[in-house]
Amino acid sequence: MEGKVKDLEGLLQQIVNGITLGSIYALMALGYTMVYGIIRLINFAHADIYMIGAYVGYFCMTFLKLGFFSSLIIAMLVCTLLGILIEKIAYRPLRNATRISALITAIGVSLFLEYGMMFFVSANVRTYPEMTGIMAKTMNMGSLVISMQQIILVSITIALMILLQFIVKTTKIGKAMRAVSMDKDAAELMGINVDSTISFTFGLGSALAGAAGVLVGVYYNTINPLMGVVPGLKAFIAAVFGGIGIIPGAMIGGYFIGAVEVMVAGYGGSMYRDAVVFAILILILIVKPSGLLGKNTREKV
Repeated sequence: MEGKVKDLEGLLQQIVNGITLGSIYALMALGYTMVYGIIRLINFAHADIYMIGAYVGYFCMTFLKLGFFSSLIIAMLVCTLLGILIEKIAYRPLRNATRISALITAIGVSLFLEYGMMFFVSANVRTYPEMTGIMAKTMNMGSLVISMQQIILVSITIALMILLQFIVKTTKIGKAMRAVSMDKDAAELMGINVDSTISFTFGLGSALAGAAGVLVGVYYNTINPLMGVVPGLKAFIAAVFGGIGIIPGAMIGGYFIGAVEVMVAGYGGSMYRDAVVFAILILILIVKPSGLLGKNTREKV
């Protein structure tokens, strides 16, 4: 009986850890899915905006001695401006170019951000300041341990997702985003400023990535200029799994990938977790390329 209780507690611990990691992937996947939904672009630089958000949070907490929430808001604002700037400089001139041109540009912007950050801050791993007060507390229920960092991380993620849904579903700019996503030319004829709407989408997605960067820095405690590469790919897989271009799908995909990764690491060996996640991507593309909530559509030639 005691062994079964320990097994149950171990499973619950993995579920808690999976929800925490899935929250990070969900925030990042939302950025991918929003940008793809509005201009059909896979913004690979999104993962590096997440990295820059982590560094902004680190700078605010370490050098400016600001608190967690103040640092989080500043990181989101900086990443918002960065996302808008990237869209205007790198992507807007290629709006009517071929998809492969935009994709190559996205990879170029990603590498520019990674090695530009490496030039300014070096490739050394940085450590976030140790959390104090309520952020340092934990709750113990037998062998199940839930930290306040996990609770706050998941709570912030859910709050940001609810805010995003509110913006997209009820506000004027949200309606403009949906209109541009459905038919850019028709939206322009109806008086919608397409350029401003696309810039806002990039800024909103980048803000979520910046928040994810700070949350990861606080939770895992270490950051480096290449920290966005693998999580960015996994968040992209999460977006594809849920149905890229569909906001609820990105949320579901993020939590699913986070849960799978933690379960594989906990029960199958941590060295296989990345392989399993990428195998899921291959399986999705073979079985249902449009994703869990996506619909198969035919492209006109």
